[in-house]
This record gives sequence, C-alpha cells and structure tokens, in this order.
Amino acid sequence: MVHIEDLLKHIDQQLVLQIAFFTFASITIGGAVYLLFTRNVLYAAFSLLVTLLGVAGLYVFAGADFLAVSQIMIYVGGILILMIFGIMLTNKKKDQQKADQLNKILVSHHNRFWVTIVAILLFLGFLKVIFSANFQLVSKDVHQGTTVQKIGVELMTNYVFAFELIGLLLLAALIGAAYVAKKEKI
Repeated sequence: MVHIEDLLKHIDQQLVLQIAFFTFASITIGGAVYLLFTRNVLYAAFSLLVTLLGVAGLYVFAGADFLAVSQIMIYVGGILILMIFGIMLTNKKKDQQKADQLNKILVSHHNRFWVTIVAILLFLGFLKVIFSANFQLVSKDVHQGTTVQKIGVELMTNYVFAFELIGLLLLAALIGAAYVAKKEKI
C-alpha cells in the first residue's frame, strides 16, 4: 500500500509541473501573439511585459535560475520600463494626434499578403528543422543546485573588467535616453 501512495504522489507532482509549464508557455505565446497584432504601442509594451515574464518562468523550469532572475531584473525591470517611459514622454503635437488614434502605429500601406506568406514559410521551415533534428540527451548528471554563487564569483574575479565596462555603457545609454526625452525650452 505504501508503494501505491508514493506512486500517486509522484504522478501528482509530475502533473502539477506539467500544468505549470504549459501555463507559462501559453502565457508567453499569448503575450507574443497579442504583441504582434495590437496597434496600440502602450498595449504592445504591456504584452511584451507578459511575454518576458513568461520566458522567465520557462527559464525556471529549465533549471536556469540566474537567467530567470536576470530576465526579470534586466528586461522587465530596466529595458521595458525605459520603453514605457519613452512612450509616455514622447512629444506629439496636438494637431497631429486625433482622439481616436492615441498611441496608434500608422503605416502607409496595408498589404499583408507577402508578409503572411513569408511568415508561414519561415514557420514551416523552422518546424522542419525541429522535427528533423536528432536531439540527444547528455549522459552527465545535471547539477540541480543554484548557479548564482558561481556566476557571482566569476563576475567579481575573472570578468570584473567586462562587468564594469558594461555598467559604464548602460549608464551612457541611460544618460543618452534622458537627453533625448527631455523637453526643449521655448
């Protein structure tokens, strides 16, 4: 009787993990599809937020805890917020903007035929590559622990110069974005 209870507990655990994985996958795909089809720039930024959070959840399932936290800190916390600030601080003249077209992306053509054909062909080509690939599992044991300490030690010892250089580049980009977004005095 003990073996059946252990088996049921294992099956329930696997089922919960599969449900959680497919939930994060559907959140990611749903946010990306909404991003493709929305014409409102602010809604596109928010759907990108949902997509990036879903990708961070998928990183957790892949065992890449550092990448998941980095995804949230860098992309969601930094770049996406910068995009939203850029959208909100963009100067639009009142006469160019109609009330029904707030934050809309205006295009000069509406020919979607060739774009749809190219997208379908790329999708079918990627599917062919995925299904014809010969994936093999590595025979080594996968390390189940956290990688944050190991990456932190490497960043602060062997790669400290590159780490500081990237910090300076990001600071320069932030200063440039603030300069571009500032309003001119009349």
